[in-house]
Amino acid sequence: MNKDVVIIGAGIVGCAIARELSKYDLKVAVVEKDTDVANGISKANSGIIHAGYNEKKGTLKAELNIKGNKMYDTLSKELDFKFNRNGALVLAFNDEDMCTLENLKSKGQGLGVEGLEILSKEEVSKIEPNISDTIVGALHAKTSGIVSPYEVTIALAENACTNGVEFIFDAEVVNIDKMDSGYELSFKDGSSITSTMVINATGINSDEINNMIGENKYTLKPVKGEYILLDKIAGKLISKTIFQVPSKISKGVLVTPTADGNLLIGPTAKGVDSKGALESTKDSLNYILEKSNKSVKTLPVGRVLTTFAGLRPHLEYGDFIIEATGDNENFISLIGIESPGLTAAPAIAVHVKDMVSRRLPLKEKSDFNPYRKGMIKFSDLSLEEKNALIAKNPAYGRMVCKCELITEGEIIDSINRTLGARTVDAVKRRTRATMGGCQGVGCLLPISKIISRELGIDITEVVKNSKVSPVVGFKEV
Repeated sequence: MNKDVVIIGAGIVGCAIARELSKYDLKVAVVEKDTDVANGISKANSGIIHAGYNEKKGTLKAELNIKGNKMYDTLSKELDFKFNRNGALVLAFNDEDMCTLENLKSKGQGLGVEGLEILSKEEVSKIEPNISDTIVGALHAKTSGIVSPYEVTIALAENACTNGVEFIFDAEVVNIDKMDSGYELSFKDGSSITSTMVINATGINSDEINNMIGENKYTLKPVKGEYILLDKIAGKLISKTIFQVPSKISKGVLVTPTADGNLLIGPTAKGVDSKGALESTKDSLNYILEKSNKSVKTLPVGRVLTTFAGLRPHLEYGDFIIEATGDNENFISLIGIESPGLTAAPAIAVHVKDMVSRRLPLKEKSDFNPYRKGMIKFSDLSLEEKNALIAKNPAYGRMVCKCELITEGEIIDSINRTLGARTVDAVKRRTRATMGGCQGVGCLLPISKIISRELGIDITEVVKNSKVSPVVGFKEV
């Protein structure tokens, strides 16, 4: 199987590049070691579209953050995903903090960030009545926004697939060989694929993939960020994303509504040795609660739903690395794409496309379709719309996830649409089923039965997220 371009990694960056390249007459494939898109860094981050005031002038991070931020309005309309430009507040608690905010404002304006202003304590309180009384002011970043990072990734992937990009899952790259005509990628299962160009967008594993063949060698230092997710009642506590003054390695513990209406607090920023260190710790969660309580008056800890952790592919270099080196000019590595990687992803895709265009002739497709229709959200419909939909398809009248009000029709759609769900977690990311108060206790088995039926597999073959996580551990005979 020979391709013009193979993208390794189906996270937000890989899928954004795939969608960008799908605009051209190219044979493109995305290979992913997991069972679905958005299964790594892209499923476990803050979901913030950063304004860009905290980046260093002259870096790719600064340039692509600001460009990417401006692209989200159009992108959300084309791909039909939720995007709320809700704005952010960076809180100051003393005069020294206020000086820092003035510097952040000046730096941001120098970078071209629009909508930055310093607010007094009284002005902040009018916007956010539940902000702590101990603040003295805040920097208001009006262009900051929120998305569901995995929803964006899924939307990009579906549109790329619709426009001809092939997605290959369960394809872990174990070796890369250079050939006269390009590269051969060998997978763990013994299969392989050849391509003229290769793009390494593997996030936390990008150093390992790069070092298989790249002239420059890198070592990522994973930084673990732990989070606490609260329910939608808690989500009404604030409307803007609330930051504290950032540190050198982190934008700090935030309190933010999510795109789906929950409240998210965190993350921590702790260097770890393992790329599988995703456990939550009591000390870290207590730290998040302590820091968050400094930002808001009364944090409703009784509304906590769950905790989770994600890893950032931190690189001491301090900037994104997007390069093709030496005699591997057709092998492009993206390394250290940590925050603001989600914000920058659409602009990173254009940047990589421009690199590809200097190596391969790019001819625009006449039939490229920029639009993708998102899933029906039954709970968002009017009563008349619900009744009409049920009359047309009775599956929408059968409730499966009572906490999030997700119907059987939505579960079926998530499985049968482009790049449809094959696991319970894949259904979760597309529909929000199992994300409510019971965290799947009431709907895990019904969802598994629907997956079994729609895919024509035995229920013992249905997994939560991977081959080693079967939902049902026995088979009736």
